[in-house]
Amino acid sequence: MILVFGAGGFIGSYLVDQLINERLEVLAIDTSQLAEDYYGEQNIPFLKLDITRSTNFANIPGEGAVAAVNLACVQPANVAKEKYNPIDYVKVNVIGVLNILEFCRRNGIRKVTHVISHRNTQGLWEHGQPICEDAPRAIKYTGEYAMFSISESAAADCVEHYSQEYGMQGIVFRLPPVYGYGPHMEIFRNGKPIKTGFQIFVENAMAGQALEVWGDPDRGRDIIYVKDVVSAIVLALRSDSARGLYNIASGKSLYLREEAEGIVRAFSPADYPSKITYRPEKPNSIEPFLYDISKAKTDLGWHPKYSFGEMLLDYKKEAERGKFRYLLEKRRRMLESK
Repeated sequence: MILVFGAGGFIGSYLVDQLINERLEVLAIDTSQLAEDYYGEQNIPFLKLDITRSTNFANIPGEGAVAAVNLACVQPANVAKEKYNPIDYVKVNVIGVLNILEFCRRNGIRKVTHVISHRNTQGLWEHGQPICEDAPRAIKYTGEYAMFSISESAAADCVEHYSQEYGMQGIVFRLPPVYGYGPHMEIFRNGKPIKTGFQIFVENAMAGQALEVWGDPDRGRDIIYVKDVVSAIVLALRSDSARGLYNIASGKSLYLREEAEGIVRAFSPADYPSKITYRPEKPNSIEPFLYDISKAKTDLGWHPKYSFGEMLLDYKKEAERGKFRYLLEKRRRMLESK
């Protein structure tokens, strides 16, 4: 049995779906009532549990569990300004991870895969070189991502400590922005709800309206599709030798120009495709970064399957399938509860 913490989130929902498709036994774990309803409808075992309370772990059946994947975290995109509390980052992203590690240690669950953001390399982005796993951390200690980066870095260190101290197989995946159907309606930025640029582009393209590209159209960043992240996690679960930190990214820069053109091709009506208007005089908030993914290719035999164009086509299929529509409702409620 594989324990998936944060199963009610974006990546968690896709991961559980894939594990079930591969006929693996899964226990989905999350705090969300919507997730409990969704997994109940799917007849997938689910446990509603707060990972910040160690006593709650007595409710998890340790017998038969062979691995744990943690995707649960507090991140700025999900936190309104009125609800910001730095202690929450430590409680969920550090104490919660320690509780998972302790549960696994006590129950003989050797394999733990944990996912973090790439934000703790922010000070390296401006260098323009692919960032490797052995590059030093470069946390930005101001701004909305400061406590997020601090707490996630501490969590990654906890995983490594349990690997070295107790012989566990700790694997940490570092991710750039993850694209896919589900979370791209609106997010919180600096505590205020905004519609994402990706969502604006998609909506305009579907309506045949113009897409405005601000700033340098050849400025880009490394992104990854959610199903490529899931495939890496599945390979990690199957590996007996992988351990330590891995960059799970595309290894390529997706430029703003390419993003706009790809979205027009995928979403615009064929008889009146959207025009793209370039506004170099207007600044954009794109921060360029690129990651070296050779370690994941070598150790896991993993490589990203989806190009950006292929991702968009699969995104459309997932939207039409509607299986993960509950993620949109979850996002809507989150934004309304600010």
